[in-house]
Amino acid sequence: MSNIAAAQWDEARSLRLAMRLRDMDASRIDALGMVREGVLRRAVGLTLEATGCSAPLGARCSVESTGGRWVDAEVVGFAGDRTFLMPTSDLSGLLPNARVLTGSSRGEVAVGEGLLGRVIDSDGVPLDGRPPLRAEDFVGLAGVQINPLMREPITRSLDVGVRAINALLPIGRGQRIGLFAGSGVGKSTLLGMMTRYTAADVIVVGLIGERGREVRDFVESTLGAEGLRRSVVVAAPADRPPLARLHGALRATAIAEWFRDQGLHVLLLMDSLTRFAHAQREIGLSVGEPPTTRGYPPSVFARLPALVERAGNGADGRGSITAFYTVLTEGDDQQEPIADAARAILDGHIVLTRRIADAGLYPAIDVEVSVSRVMQDITDPAWRARIRRLKQLMAAYNAQRDLIAIGAYQRGNDPLVDDALALWPQILQFLGQDVAESATVEESRNALARLLDGEPEIAP
Repeated sequence: MSNIAAAQWDEARSLRLAMRLRDMDASRIDALGMVREGVLRRAVGLTLEATGCSAPLGARCSVESTGGRWVDAEVVGFAGDRTFLMPTSDLSGLLPNARVLTGSSRGEVAVGEGLLGRVIDSDGVPLDGRPPLRAEDFVGLAGVQINPLMREPITRSLDVGVRAINALLPIGRGQRIGLFAGSGVGKSTLLGMMTRYTAADVIVVGLIGERGREVRDFVESTLGAEGLRRSVVVAAPADRPPLARLHGALRATAIAEWFRDQGLHVLLLMDSLTRFAHAQREIGLSVGEPPTTRGYPPSVFARLPALVERAGNGADGRGSITAFYTVLTEGDDQQEPIADAARAILDGHIVLTRRIADAGLYPAIDVEVSVSRVMQDITDPAWRARIRRLKQLMAAYNAQRDLIAIGAYQRGNDPLVDDALALWPQILQFLGQDVAESATVEESRNALARLLDGEPEIAP
């Protein structure tokens, strides 16, 4: 940046700061009274207990450590005169009776066009070795609720570049979708395909609780230089404290909200929603919440919809966030508590099964049990009829799969099974797709029409 441009940028920043100070309500500043310095009394596991603090839930604090270092923490609860803190960084070096300096406001997220092409952590610190971020604005970590009656309805389909999804599980712009699968079935690979091929203005990726090696692989191999140019990656690997992993998901969502409010169409990819729930479980149990379903405290099931509901279409047609959340089904159990809760709050789910992956078919989408809840709003009757027909053929074939495998099925017993048998090789070819191949919505619809009718669909 030239000296003239830098001076102009500093002047614009100072002007924005002056305007914010002018509009600030002084009564809000003094509402909490004097901020007092506290003392660290207890540290058990990841929970810190301090006395003498005066800070609301969600406020940021700093705890003094050895060597002049400070540990960042957040207020997560209180009981009597004790304030419970959860760290967002390493706890090594803490001493009894350490000073605790409290703040009076929740964390803020730096946002702006300068985030594009960057990889940051849950605190907004760059991980890519490039200069610090220069923010255009700051937004709250928890976002701002939108009146559900003010949101634009989902009426337009979104091209994700994957034939099986575009044709059989059409996605609407502003929809929230879950990718349900066990480990090693291809969730991250499918996310990578959608990252490269989805027709979106901006892509925000939240890598929450994943292995550190996968962060670099995703940035360099999956996104690539061209994909990263229009993307923002927020990474909170598995070795970060639970509060940092929680903040990673909230920060990625807040960044997506800001781009949406600029009138852009945003693709939000969160990998994974399950690890977000695990982080909240660790926090809840640490502060004394009672475990309920399979050890998950009640706050987990309150946090999930609060996060998911922030995505979607904006108010009055102002941009959209189409969100894909991966859900790790432990032991391929689709009734696992987080999977069950996610299905209830999302606008559809795409299930990847190990049986299909083991057969060498990728992406390993189980079309029969996958659902897009906005399909009725973005498809025409002819398209829906073809989707139902293909699902019927697949269900009929799978019901007789064992008999067909041993040669015991007799043709003529069931016309639907006979049709499925005749088309099965073409069906498998239709459902499979190489990771380097993309298929538009129009191409996918024509491929479905050719499969079932023998000729491409006539464009309206």
